[in-house]
Amino acid sequence: MAASSRSAREAKRRIQQMEAKRELRRDQEKRRKRDNLIAACAGTAAVLLAVVLQFTVFAGNPTEQEFAAAEAGLTSPTDSPTPSAPATNGANIPAPDTAAGKVFTGELALNGNVLGVEIDGTKAPQAAAVFKALTDEGFYNGSACHRLTTGETFGLLQCGGATAAADPEYTWGPLENTPVDNIYPAGTIAIARSGDNAYGNGKQFFVVYKDTVIPADSAGGYTVVGKVTSGMEAVNAIAAAGIKPGSSASDGAPVQPVTIDSVSLK
Repeated sequence: MAASSRSAREAKRRIQQMEAKRELRRDQEKRRKRDNLIAACAGTAAVLLAVVLQFTVFAGNPTEQEFAAAEAGLTSPTDSPTPSAPATNGANIPAPDTAAGKVFTGELALNGNVLGVEIDGTKAPQAAAVFKALTDEGFYNGSACHRLTTGETFGLLQCGGATAAADPEYTWGPLENTPVDNIYPAGTIAIARSGDNAYGNGKQFFVVYKDTVIPADSAGGYTVVGKVTSGMEAVNAIAAAGIKPGSSASDGAPVQPVTIDSVSLK
């Protein structure tokens, strides 16, 4: 009788152990499925964020919304950027040695108002070579300053085209003389480019009319090619007039149409 009781207890114990093992396996399976689901959701979120950032790539400098997103930490510069275009310049891009070590001075006339300008090939030889070549061929004469931003710390006038669209046949790099602190002082002349592309510079440029913060993207900052040395009051007046009503209260076409009458450098 005692032996029978012991056998029953032993059988019961083995059954309990088997049930415990089954329950453990069920818990492990649940945890595995849960972890896979979390990982899948995280991956989807990362892909969606990448898509959002990809669609905010622009030909020029950031919009007010893109600026806010970057400031919030959605993007950050990397040590080894991968440009979307080959990291070489085409034969139609002037060689940097045509401007290296040189400082060009001249005038930029906007709506009849003359700004003194200085283009610095000692700090940005490739950008200075491009700007000087385009100026010499008269490219900027008669072109528009199509974009004005009026944010509290984001004030610039973008020039050199009727829209923000870049010329796909005229892109170049690398980035030069980019501010390490992402601050572009009033009077800065910098080169507009497509987002996240160190070789996405083009023909357009922007004039900063008040100290402006532009966070670097994955490629870096924006090439500072020179500065306005006199006549900034003309740009300030354009900014004070504001922008045309549109999708943004602080980024759009100037109320007062702005045309570059001429640019000259020597």
